[in-house]
Amino acid sequence: MFTGIITNIGTIYLIKRTGNSSLIKIKSREVTPRLKLGDSIAINGVCLTVIRKENNQFEVEAVEETLKKTTFKYQKEGEEVNLELPVSVTGRFDGHIVQGHVDCVGEIKYLKELGKSWIIRIQIPGEYRINIVKIGSIAVDGISLTIADVDKNCFDVSIIPYTMKHTVLKNKKVGSKVNIEFDIIGKYVTNYLNSIIGEELNNKITLERLKKLGY
Repeated sequence: MFTGIITNIGTIYLIKRTGNSSLIKIKSREVTPRLKLGDSIAINGVCLTVIRKENNQFEVEAVEETLKKTTFKYQKEGEEVNLELPVSVTGRFDGHIVQGHVDCVGEIKYLKELGKSWIIRIQIPGEYRINIVKIGSIAVDGISLTIADVDKNCFDVSIIPYTMKHTVLKNKKVGSKVNIEFDIIGKYVTNYLNSIIGEELNNKITLERLKKLGY
């Protein structure tokens, strides 16, 4: 399990396509010495397993499902990636519960620098709209963020200078793709409501339907 607090930035050193999967080698002087074979690590919010390490580089494999559901299908050699090691039982929990299981890929539609912060608007596929709420938690490329506003199938996040400087958000622009993981608690609630109410209505729960039911 992760918290969405990025500890380091790594660089993609090599991508080797092998059929429907990719072997990815990442360079990080700070993180590599702390890894063991078989360890989990979140790379841009995707939980992957370390299968090889040497010097200051480690290797992971992104299989078909990972490539299908994440931005790894767009990644290129030389690009920077967010890195986070799993939270330890004795560690401090600073963000929110992040599993490293990406739900979908979003696209940056708007990026504006304010006085000392930035506003980024991200569009997600319409079917995931039920999973975003104003002031709720969300992981964007593995970064724990708070949703500032919601407009149809888009949401805004406010980025402070520290986050912009110490994550790959500093490299993003309009049109950039990002990994999105919705709050696990919200997903459980949605699933529960779909099971107890959706069966009677023979339909999935939507915001409009919940309003009609008095929620």
